[in-house]
Amino acid sequence: MPTKNAIAEVGEGYASPVRSPRPYSPQAGPGAQSLTERRKAATQLDIARAACDLFAEHGPDGTTAEDIAHRAGVALRTFYRYFRNKQEAVAPLLAGGGDAWRALLAEEDPGTPLDEALERAVTRSLSGQQAVEEGLEVTRGLLRAAADDPALRGVWYRVNQDSEERLVPVISRLVGPEADPLEVRLLAAAATDAIRVALELWSTTDAPVSGPGSPAELAVRCLRDLTGAMPLLLR
Repeated sequence: MPTKNAIAEVGEGYASPVRSPRPYSPQAGPGAQSLTERRKAATQLDIARAACDLFAEHGPDGTTAEDIAHRAGVALRTFYRYFRNKQEAVAPLLAGGGDAWRALLAEEDPGTPLDEALERAVTRSLSGQQAVEEGLEVTRGLLRAAADDPALRGVWYRVNQDSEERLVPVISRLVGPEADPLEVRLLAAAATDAIRVALELWSTTDAPVSGPGSPAELAVRCLRDLTGAMPLLLR
């Protein structure tokens, strides 16, 4: 069973939407959301934090949807309005990392060497602020719990699939309309998998959140190995 140290309490974190009846769906940014949408997102995040806390205390098997709703201060029907089951409740936290790194990549100017832009965005999203470090510890705890929970593992994979799909237009803008769509899709898949593999490997260790063996270092290594020979990075 995961301990409180394994799944740290989270403020705003890395922890990198699922097909629920009304799934969590990250927007382009706060400015793109109405007040109602922001309130819904805040409720989803409250539920996600409650789920993480309870998974830390009791493990996924020892936690019910009713427990999560009670801890979050919402009705059970509100929980099921957003999430199909207790495992899917952590999706907003897991999706946060992908949202952050795509936003950082989107800040790059078109024409910037793509390998540099990718590495810069990955490194910045996986290192630095205390909130990022806390979120990474949450991710580590959830990935450790997912090793014995297929439903939680499925949420992780679907979050990554969603992130990959959302990455495609970001890369397309950077490389321009003449780029081969297949190459863009392949790069989006490789970049997403680089971060996923790095986090999964890191979660099996006690390596720190920064420095040697950290998620940022591992992700850059994975990124270089997976994308080094891709045509888009050789242009």
